[in-house]
Amino acid sequence: MNKNIIKRVLEEANYMIKTGSTVREMALIFNVSKSTVHKDLHERLSDIDNSLYLEVDKILKYHTDVRHIRGGQSTKRKYLM
Repeated sequence: MNKNIIKRVLEEANYMIKTGSTVREMALIFNVSKSTVHKDLHERLSDIDNSLYLEVDKILKYHTDVRHIRGGQSTKRKYLM
């Protein structure tokens, strides 16, 4: 794997652990697509650092569990304006 990709994957993982950001937010910050962030954190990170992957995986599962709530809140804000 390319050194630049490994560096990006580790930066994304550390950023997610530090801030708890979503994949969408991280895609904007790191200037890559959501698909790239997702692939980095799900596939590439497990090959690079498994303990870091387990921490990130907990955060990603949490985001999956609460996405229906966030979607409802977003819709509510949209129609209140």
